[in-house]
Amino acid sequence: MEEPIAFSSRIAKNFKVFAIHMVGSFRDLVPIICVIAVFQLLVLRQPFPELVDMIIGLVLVILGLAFFVMGLEIGLFPIGEAMAEAFARKGSLSWLLLFGFGLGFSTTIAEPALIAVTKEAAVVAAKGKFIGADPISMRTYAMGLRITVALSVGVAILVGLVRILKGWPIQYLIIGGYIAVMIITAFAPKEIVGIAYDSGGVTTSTVTVPLETALGVGLAATIRGRNPLVDGFGLIAFASLFPFIFVMLYGMVFFSLRLGYKDGSDHRIYEHPCADG
Repeated sequence: MEEPIAFSSRIAKNFKVFAIHMVGSFRDLVPIICVIAVFQLLVLRQPFPELVDMIIGLVLVILGLAFFVMGLEIGLFPIGEAMAEAFARKGSLSWLLLFGFGLGFSTTIAEPALIAVTKEAAVVAAKGKFIGADPISMRTYAMGLRITVALSVGVAILVGLVRILKGWPIQYLIIGGYIAVMIITAFAPKEIVGIAYDSGGVTTSTVTVPLETALGVGLAATIRGRNPLVDGFGLIAFASLFPFIFVMLYGMVFFSLRLGYKDGSDHRIYEHPCADG
């Protein structure tokens, strides 16, 4: 009889936690609802279109947020912390770094926001005649951007884990990274700079952030002499910074090899080699 009782107790506890998360999700959405209501009713002075559908959508959003936050607490955070602790106790540095790189790469390559941004970048580049307008050229360009960003996040997590292991101050690495960004920006094609800067934002997805945060905190909590609050955080900062550098370098190499460099007054820095003939 103990197992059914324990199971029922766990269900009741999780249901209570879920209810708390639902209330919290609604509270977080209240400012957004108020802003939309004020502008819709007082500024535009129009009734809400499809009010029933909006209410249903709002309820679904609240439920989704509650499920998501609860899933993070029950699943993703414990998994990340447990794996970091297991790698640290096993003393396998190479496997830990390989896992960190693989985690950053795999969670980024499939990120929907990154896929959307790279597809749009390929369409705009094709319209500007920087790449061919055929589907193969556009897919190649978009996939190159995706792989570059995913590699950059993998390397960023690897560097962040090494920082935790060595105890390096994060501020010097971040400052050095942004100095490198400013230097590379001066030499990178103008057509790639905006994409590079935006790519840093799309790497912080709803799955990547909790896993990487849990990995860093779990590792810092396991290593003697490390403070999880000081050393455990910062992986997300690296994951946002490194795509700036990698994508701009990708643009410099891609445009110089595929399109040929043109130094002129035209707003297009690069010109297709077949444009003259």
